[in-house]
Amino acid sequence: MSNIVDLNLAELKKAIIDKDLSAKEVTEAYLQAMERGVHLNCFISTTADKAIQMAKASDQRIESGNALPLDGIPIGVKDLFCTSGVLTTAGSKMLSNFIPEYESTVTEQLWRDGAVMLGKCNMDEFAMGSANTTSHFGSVENPWTARGEFERQLVPGGSSGGSAAAVSAGLAVAATGSDTGGSIRQPASFCGIVGLKPSYGRCSRWGMVAFASSLDQAGPLTRTVQDAAILLTSMAGYDPKDSTSANVSVPNFELALTGDVKGMRVGVPKEYKLEGMPSEIEGLWEKGIEILKAAGASVVDVSLPHTKYALPTYYIIAPAEASSNLARYDGVRYGMRTEQQDLQDMYQKTRREGFGEEVKRRILIGTYVLSAGYYDAYYLKAQRVRALIKQDFDEAFENVDVLLTPTAPSEAFAIGENDNDPIKMYLNDVFTVPASLAGLPAISIPGGLSNSGLPLGLQIIGKMFDEESVIKAGGVLEMATGSDMQAAGKE
Repeated sequence: MSNIVDLNLAELKKAIIDKDLSAKEVTEAYLQAMERGVHLNCFISTTADKAIQMAKASDQRIESGNALPLDGIPIGVKDLFCTSGVLTTAGSKMLSNFIPEYESTVTEQLWRDGAVMLGKCNMDEFAMGSANTTSHFGSVENPWTARGEFERQLVPGGSSGGSAAAVSAGLAVAATGSDTGGSIRQPASFCGIVGLKPSYGRCSRWGMVAFASSLDQAGPLTRTVQDAAILLTSMAGYDPKDSTSANVSVPNFELALTGDVKGMRVGVPKEYKLEGMPSEIEGLWEKGIEILKAAGASVVDVSLPHTKYALPTYYIIAPAEASSNLARYDGVRYGMRTEQQDLQDMYQKTRREGFGEEVKRRILIGTYVLSAGYYDAYYLKAQRVRALIKQDFDEAFENVDVLLTPTAPSEAFAIGENDNDPIKMYLNDVFTVPASLAGLPAISIPGGLSNSGLPLGLQIIGKMFDEESVIKAGGVLEMATGSDMQAAGKE
């Protein structure tokens, strides 16, 4: 049998059920891999003892003939999913001492199905970032290196950079992430793995540390599309504790992987062809179009005219919601507190010391656009534009089943390279933000390598609650590009 950590989730699941491997063996192999890969800084905290206990419980169930769908599958959990009795920081000094007494719905469902928790994955502070360089616990390093530049450390993308890097480096077979404006898909692209953002409302937000409540959505980061489908089936489902949770049935997403896209209509939005787009990104896109054509899909040119307004719209709405959500961190109820004689001073000093620079920047932007005299000019207008962006997608989907675009406008860049240019950093989300604003499902598939040998991703966007079409098209792309890529960075 192959090295345990070389097996993908589906292969591992079969090996455990067939008793070729025990859940305990698998967990121990991953805990050893995590020790070897500690330099990547993928994990804020590890839960080795808990993982072994969970693995032993899986082995007992399997032995008694009561195996669960994910028994023995070791996963990383992005550190904004509350985990009962386990430190949950959201990558922030503000929550560096926060141990919740409750479990997020998403992780509760994963444990219900037998998954094993390896630890809590590093992330941009409060999910605000595109490079995983804003974490209070240090930057995450991408396990990939550019050809001939082995000393140049690259970002894994963000904000789910710890989750993506862990999966890519073979430190977890899969991981949970969250996507607000591209925080699953962009790191998946940078790390050469699969990242799936479900429709808004498909997975419960209960027990997730909030960034922007109308945009945040949980999803899986995995090595293959099949793995993403398996994990999403466990993560998804209606939750009455979350008022934004959609009461829709959860199919077995794995069954969507038929390998057949004959008759599928694939839209290519002309607005995604940006001026100055690197030729290798454009070439990758053309390659994806040709693959789907060859598989029997028809390709249709479509227009999403309000796409050019998506990024500024997002960077008004998301900070506005963040400003409101992060008001709860005041040093009184939970999280860090800076002791002061005066209550007002305590509030101010706690927030000044507890939040990092990027978080403070977005809180201030959000407070500004919600303030008297600016609300109508910025926030209200942004909400109207958001409605128009959604309308563009609705009209496009009258004629097509899915859309195909690049995932990110570039390959992974060096750690620290764009830290002093927030606008340049925000532009990393240019291809992922529109689908987030519309609440649509979207997946990033490794499409190939750049000229410097780094991963590049292709994105498929689907209709609301039509993850199955997204998974189906993604599976066909994956087969053609050979995107079950070898995990990078392993000894």
